[in-house]
Amino acid sequence: QVQLVESGGGLVQAGGSLRLSCKASGSIARINAMGWYRQAPGKQRELAATITDGGSTNYVDSVKGRFTISRDNAKNTVYLQMDSLKPEDTAVYYCNAVIRSTWSPAASSYWGQGTQVTVNS
Repeated sequence: QVQLVESGGGLVQAGGSLRLSCKASGSIARINAMGWYRQAPGKQRELAATITDGGSTNYVDSVKGRFTISRDNAKNTVYLQMDSLKPEDTAVYYCNAVIRSTWSPAASSYWGQGTQVTVNS
């Protein structure tokens, strides 16, 4: 089994910062891309940021310059540093990772349980 466990969400004032963490655990052979998605009330889930196993990053335009994604491969952990937060960043943030487990030759996409981020104006 493979699990993703997120932490770091919470309530913050506009202009503040939060740091999300997501640790993968279980029968892991290799972790490929990792990322953060978010879903605001009444809206579809959208990509916020991704990072490849080589460290290449990609961001949705609305968070560029404010959010930074990084990963620690030794810890199987991905982070999302969120600065200059805005009320429109309020959403449930989900961690995603493409992982090849020790018991399967093919990689699969795994999701965390989600962590709430609320930004007050």
